[in-house]
Amino acid sequence: MWILKVSIYKFISFLNFLIIARALASWFVRDFSNPIFRILYNLTEPILSPFRNLLYRLGIEGAIDFSPLLAIVALDFFARFVITIL
Repeated sequence: MWILKVSIYKFISFLNFLIIARALASWFVRDFSNPIFRILYNLTEPILSPFRNLLYRLGIEGAIDFSPLLAIVALDFFARFVITIL
């Protein structure tokens, strides 16, 4: 059972790393056809887009995108919840 817990924790940590990498890359990468940025975008957009839509519906929009922060917090909460259940 501990293998499953460790696997979930490592997977969530990897997703958090990808989200942070995408947020940092969005500050510096100006060529969105860059293959590395495209991979980051394709891997993280399914996670970030629901949070971006939620912020938009709540009227929280502007120059700063808080969806990566919300996604990391939600993924961490989900990982802790699942790991404590197992």
